[in-house]
Amino acid sequence: MKEDDHQNELLQFKEFINNHPKLIREIRKNGKSWQELYEQWVLLGEDDIHWNQYKDDIEDKEAENQDKDGIFSKLDLKPDLVKQVLKYAETIDINKLQEQVQQLSKTIGTVQEIVNQYQQPKRTGNQKDRPFDWFTD
Repeated sequence: MKEDDHQNELLQFKEFINNHPKLIREIRKNGKSWQELYEQWVLLGEDDIHWNQYKDDIEDKEAENQDKDGIFSKLDLKPDLVKQVLKYAETIDINKLQEQVQQLSKTIGTVQEIVNQYQQPKRTGNQKDRPFDWFTD
């Protein structure tokens, strides 16, 4: 076989693979070699009914779209709502958001300090002088 014929055959095989995308997934899933698939393609030809199971049907794409809609409905989300949220997220100024988070963090720290001060038990001056009251009458 000439080099040009071999190159043409490889290009035809690549085109065949592109027309049967499920083959790529099958090879990655099962660990078959490309050489094995190529030999099978040469023996059977590309019009064999064996290859029909690997075509990417329009029905499969519709099923995928229904699955996506199913995910949105399970989460009680609508695709439009998700788009709106993403659009809103794009308009957020990260620097302003960071400043607000820092301010909130400082406020929480201040509140924690105040709560800690009120939670400490009150001590009288006599107790500080005598840590143990064992021997007093």
